[in-house]
This record gives sequence, C-alpha cells and structure tokens, in this order.
Amino acid sequence: MDKCIACGICAQRCPRKVRDEYNQGLAKRKAIYVQYAQAVPLKYVIDADHCIYFKKKGRCRACEKYCPAGAIDFTQKEKIHKIEVGSVILAPGFEPFDPSGLDTYIYAKHPNVVTAMEFERMLSASGPTMGHLVRSSDGKEPERIAWLQCVGSRDINRCDHGYCSSVCCMYAVKEAVIAKEHARGVKATIFYMDMRTHGKDFEEYYNRARDEHGVRFIRSRVHTVNPVKDGDLELIYVDDNGKLKSEIFDLVVLSTGLQIGKDSIELGKRLGIELDRYNFALTDSFVPVATTRKGIFVCGAFQGPKDIPQSVTEASAAAAASSVLLSKGRWTQTRVHEMPPETSVTGEPPRIGVFVCHCGINIGGVVDVPEVVDYAKTLPYVTYAEDNMYTCSQDTQVKMSEVIKEQGINRVVVAACTPKTHEPLFRETLMNAGLNKYLFEMANIRNQDSWVHSKDHAAATEKAKDLVRMAVSKAALLEPLSDTELGFNPLTMVIGGGVAGMVCAKNLADQGYEVHLVERSEDLGGQAKFLHKTWRGEDIQAYVNNLADETERNPRIHVHRSTELTNVEGFVGNFSSTLKNGDKETELRHGVAVIATGGHEYKPTEYLYGEDPRVLTHLELDARFIQDDPALKDIRSAAFIQCVGSREPDRPYCSRVCCTHTVESALELKRRNPDMDVYVLYRDIRTYGEREDLFREAREKGVIFFRYDLQSKPKVSRGKDALEIGLEDQILKRPIILQADLLVLATAVVPSGAGQLATFFKIPVSESGFFIEAHAKLRPVDFATDGIFLCGLAHYPKPIDESIEQALAAASRASGLIATGKVFASGTVADINPMWCSGCGVCVAICPYSAPSIMEEGRFAGKAQINPVLCKGCGLCVASCRSGAIDLKGFAQDQIMAMINEV
Repeated sequence: MDKCIACGICAQRCPRKVRDEYNQGLAKRKAIYVQYAQAVPLKYVIDADHCIYFKKKGRCRACEKYCPAGAIDFTQKEKIHKIEVGSVILAPGFEPFDPSGLDTYIYAKHPNVVTAMEFERMLSASGPTMGHLVRSSDGKEPERIAWLQCVGSRDINRCDHGYCSSVCCMYAVKEAVIAKEHARGVKATIFYMDMRTHGKDFEEYYNRARDEHGVRFIRSRVHTVNPVKDGDLELIYVDDNGKLKSEIFDLVVLSTGLQIGKDSIELGKRLGIELDRYNFALTDSFVPVATTRKGIFVCGAFQGPKDIPQSVTEASAAAAASSVLLSKGRWTQTRVHEMPPETSVTGEPPRIGVFVCHCGINIGGVVDVPEVVDYAKTLPYVTYAEDNMYTCSQDTQVKMSEVIKEQGINRVVVAACTPKTHEPLFRETLMNAGLNKYLFEMANIRNQDSWVHSKDHAAATEKAKDLVRMAVSKAALLEPLSDTELGFNPLTMVIGGGVAGMVCAKNLADQGYEVHLVERSEDLGGQAKFLHKTWRGEDIQAYVNNLADETERNPRIHVHRSTELTNVEGFVGNFSSTLKNGDKETELRHGVAVIATGGHEYKPTEYLYGEDPRVLTHLELDARFIQDDPALKDIRSAAFIQCVGSREPDRPYCSRVCCTHTVESALELKRRNPDMDVYVLYRDIRTYGEREDLFREAREKGVIFFRYDLQSKPKVSRGKDALEIGLEDQILKRPIILQADLLVLATAVVPSGAGQLATFFKIPVSESGFFIEAHAKLRPVDFATDGIFLCGLAHYPKPIDESIEQALAAASRASGLIATGKVFASGTVADINPMWCSGCGVCVAICPYSAPSIMEEGRFAGKAQINPVLCKGCGLCVASCRSGAIDLKGFAQDQIMAMINEV
C-alpha cells in the first residue's frame, strides 16, 4: 500500500466496469478504484468480487502491468493479526433501507424514483452529475420534486421496522431547500405523517423552509405512485380534508430509514453482545454507550438511529467510558514520534522549493501543471520545483522531506488545495525535514482556481501562476516562529450538580483527575430529582440517589453546595475562578471547565394552570407517580396538551422530551387504571428512535390522539363535574369537547442561568438562552473558547440518556486536554509594538477571544498586550488598530504587501 502513488493509471487500464456504491449506483467505477476522491488513505484497492483475475485466474492483470510504482502484488495472502486491547468500541454504522421490495413506490422499476441517499449524490459537487440536478432517465432538470417520508421506518407491516429513523424528516427538509437553491423554480413538496424536527435549531430550519423557501408540506402518506408519460409520476393520496388527490411530479425521492446491516449483526454476535429486536446494540439509559458485555462499548447508529451531532457526541462518550478502564495504563504503551532538531536558517538567503499538485484531475484536469512548474523555476529565490500527482500522499511526504534536506531548501511553497485541511500535514513534513514549520506557504490553486475556472483552462493556468508567484514572494520573507508552551493545571471545575454534571465529574474522577463540582442549590440531582422513569421504564429516582451518593463519596470530587461562580479569569490550562458560598469567597485554579447548568420546566400562564388544581405540568404528575398517589387510580379521564410554551414565537424550538414523556405518562395512567380514558392533544408526535414503540403501544391500549394546530389551540374551561377541553377535530372537521378529571400540560424546557456564565467565559448564547457549541456536528460539546465544554440541558432540551452521553463526551474532551499536561499556543498570533500603541482599547473591545488586554503597571502601563494562548490569529485587531501598532506573525505587513505587489 505504501508504494501506491494514487496516479490512477491502474483504473484507466482496468477493463471491468461495475456499479459505483459510493454514488449509489448512479455511476460506474472500475474493479480497481478509490472509493471517493478524498479517501484516507488515498490508495487504490482491488474489488476481488469483480476483478477479472480473481474470477478467471491468470487472466488480465492489466493494472499490475501498467502500475508505474510496482504497487500491485497479486501474490499477497490474507494475514490475521492478533491485537491485545483493554476495551473495544463498536461503531459499524448503518445501511439505508432498500425500498425495492415495496411495490407501492415502484423503486428500481422507474428511474425517476430515487432514494434520499441517491438524491444526496445528485446534489453533490463530487457526484455523478457534478451537482447539476437532472433526472437520470432523460437528463431533464426536474421542476416538481416530491419527498415521501417514513419509507422503511415506522412500519411493522411491510418491513418490521417499528422504530423512527430520527434523521429522515430533517434530511428531507434540507434536501428540499438545497434543491431549490440548485435549480431556481423547483417546486418541492414533502409528504409526511409527523414532522420530527426535534434537534437543536431544527424546528427553526423547518419554519424557514416552509415560510421563506416555499417548501410545501402535506400531512399524508402517499398510497400509490403511477408512471405516466414523459417519465413523470402520478402520486395519489388523501389530503387533510379527507379528499382523494392526484398530482404529477418529475422526480420522487424516498426518505429511506436506517437499518443495521448483516455484517454488523454478525459482528455483534461474534463479540457476544446482546441486540434488541431491531438488531441495535442493547444498552440502558444510564450507561448508554455500554453494551451487555463488559469492556465493549458502542456509539453511533449501531446503538440506535440518530443524527451526526448525537453520533459524534456518543463517540466521545464511548471514549470516556473506555478511558476509565484504561486509565491505569495511560502512557504505558504510547509511542512519541521524535522530530529531528530544527535547522537554523538565520542569515541564510531564501532557498525556496515549490511543489505543485495535480490532485488527480481536480487540478491537473484544468490547470497545465507542468507549465506552472516550469514558470515557478524562473521566480526569484526558487531553487527547486516539481509536480506531484498527490502532494498530500504518504510517499510524496517522504520524498518532500528528502528533497528539502538534499537541496538545502529553507522555505517551502505547496500549490495544491486549501490550507484549511492540508496545512497541518505539510507543516509536519517540514518538521520531519528539520525545518521550522512556519517557513511554509500554500497557494490554493484548486478551490480558488481550477474549481472556479474549470471551463477556461488557459485562464486557470495563468491564474495558477499568479497564485504561485504571490506565495513565493511571501515565502521569501517568512521568518521562523515558535509556539508558546505553558503548564496545564489538571484540575477540572464542573458547574452544575445535576445528572450531567455529576456524570461528567465522576468519569473524570474515575480516570484519575481531581474535580470540583459547583452546585448553586443545596442538593445534587437537578431536574432529574423530579422525574419518575426513563422511556425504557428504568427508575430515575434510584439512579439519581445512587449517583449523588457515589459523587459525594468519591475522594477526587470536591462538592461545593449553595455556591455560585462570581468571576473567571485566565485561559485554557490556567483559569482562576472565584466561588462564593454565603459571605465566603474562594479562589479556585483549574485547567478546564464544564458547564452543566441545566434547565427547568416552563410554568405556563394558560389552560387554567395555577387556577385549577386539576391542571398539572409533567413534573407535577411525575411527583404524584413517585409518591404512588392512590387518587390516580380513581381518575376517570385524563388529557395531555402538547407544545405548551414550545414551537411558538416566544420559544420556537421543540423541547424534544415532551412527546415521549406524555406517552410514558399516558401508559402509566393506563397501567394504574386500564379503564381510564386518556387523550393526547398534539401538533406532531415526536417519539423518535425506538421510542416509537411506546407511541404504538399507547394507541393499542386505547390512548386517543387528537391533532390541533397553532391557529386553533385547545380551550380549557371548568365544567360542572370536570374540566372541559374544546378543540376542532382534524378528521371530522367539527368542534368537539373532551371532559377530563386531570389535565397535564407538556411545557417547554427552558435554560437556567446562561447569561452571567456567558459573560465570565466569553461564550455565546442563542436567542432562546441555550449555549452555542463550537460546531453543531464536529464539536458538539466544545465551545470556541478553548478549555470550556458543555453538556446537558444547558446545551438544549434532551432526555436523561442523551444528557449522560453529553456528560461523558465533555469528560472525554476535557481529559484529552488534561492528559497532555501542556497547553500550546500557535506562533501565528498578534504582536503589539507598545511604542506605537495609543492605548485606545479598540483591540480589546473587538477581539472575540479576549486575547488583548490593557497593561495596568510597568513601563508600558496603559498600552495593549496580547495573550498568545487566547489569540487565534484572526487578524481583527490588526485591521482595527488605528496606530498600526499590531502585526500578525506569519502575516506581517511586508509579507502581505509583497503578495499584493505581484498582481
């Protein structure tokens, strides 16, 4: 594998074409191939199931014959490796449901019926049509596209997938919006049962899709798809008014669900873990990443259907759970890559090496790369230039390192793709060659050139020369920089003593780290103290009491009750916080902080709440369950009203937990009195994942569900003997009145105390009051401010199992920093010349990371200074400084002006 240079000649010579799985069969690939353009490692593999040689021994071998690197060896034998490990984490993922067996949708029989995954590839710039939205049947741009939801999900009759796949509603909405952006004039329609946009910011995205982008939503399940002339499709369905409707569409997209593949099922059985009825790994709510076999953990869709943010969170959570088992062996088997000593280039004239990348056909198919290399050789200070098929490949990295040493190169320019993804890789190559990693510059001739000028090769080549010339001019002025290294305080402060805070603190303590847990109330437990059971039926009270006891007895956890945070100073690895308990203030020094301040139940002002004792909230009903109130058995009828305070203008978000909580409570009432009439008044039922089984069970046991919309909310009044709830029945299209002895309001979850903490730690808060993470998908428990992490309800409403996952994830992220024992700051940071600084403070006010501050004493008191650990090198202060006193190392004014002078 190390010999492969990913030149692609083998694939060009291979005579066998097969279905391209990555493009969902919408294109062909060869029997020797790279799965996708940016595969890591970027190496070609042979598909033995389709390779002619493996089918007919001794024939073909064209790839071997033409490979210039001699990388293909048909004599290789299978090797079995035995690896001793302390734990196993399973993340085999899912496979999309195959709708071929559902005759209703005529998938696989009609080319214009596609799955959502196929549609994703149609929209992708790297897909078979390069992102141009056309039908595969005739190349026509579709004007009317329909999405059909719940194909292979919420269906026990045709596929035995009773669960909701959790992601389909959101990806359908996203695809519809993107389709309208790709092709103006597209009319997008989504046919659905319940719109389950229950994730963070999902409801707001759904509202924008409907109100701003014009996506049409029809609450109906299409029962017939008929082919008609010109490749179009007729959809027949029953609308909200009970009328039979027929519409014609150019393209139909099936929102297929997630399922566990046969290989994953076999893997689970071989490892001896239990699977549930749908073949997801069996876990419990209180250790949601632990399988039934000790030491084997699980994350992602193999644990249950979920989206990317939750999968990424679970991955970190599984790592945290695994780390507890492995903590005693930390660093015992770690191998550190030793870098050669750095060569001093001080006083040397620049000797620049230029490496120009073909990037397969991404660049080489547009830009005349050899011509750019020849041009680079003519530039001042350039002593070496070459082209590479893939400059980022492993073999090229090794070669670059050797060339740098052999040619005496002391500055390097790589003309390739974006530095956002590849700059760290090339900097490491310089370090392996003994060069300072900051003596490097990239020219982005892919994103900024070949991709945007793909139809004008000559112009693209000239622009590539311009970009290389600019990069070389800057490289000639580059100076070595050094990272700042500081010590790291291994202590963690966790703010919030609810379940999330305690789980996070306990995991860190079990890994061997000291934790201070700060809780502003007298008791630990948070909102979980008022919850009855999980959706799986587990006893929350017993769990919380046990968790609180273990937390208090752990010698590495210091619990601060009735304590508030009043001030925070410092930066990652070196924070100093002030804790106040009564009149006593204590300084706490710590390296990281985890915010787990939780949320609380919204107290409504409608539906007679607070006026009639028969009107309760969810938590108030749970309290009666916990107390085993005998009066509940005597209730003749109970009603639940959903979305009280949620999904409304003041709180546009979905509170995520309410639908499941209501269905749980309805079933609990039915268990206590099977003859009780139970009604649920809802807008959309959002029992996502395997919680759907509860919804189905509730219907089977006689719980009656009535839908209402925001424009005609239920009206509650006191009747003679019971509460009277008036609403319009959406099926009968007439007003009805329900009588109930008990009314339970599913109220919103609102955040607790975000404002002051946001000020202390310089972290963002949404309009709804929840903290905003660094990246919803890639860093779901991190903040943009280094060393601060997030979990639980402070992030967004979620059930207890997901709060525990986030708590473990936050612990994992925190321990990753603590374990290094050091904090490094990039050399690319702002630098202030105090002689020029006027002390105006503009830089202090404008910096989003609080890196600049005004010196209070010393020779330059009143002048600004930069904390290099906090500085991210964004350059805002440089651009804003009226005195020109600030420079950004690595982007100095003379370097930037040299680049500008070249164009």
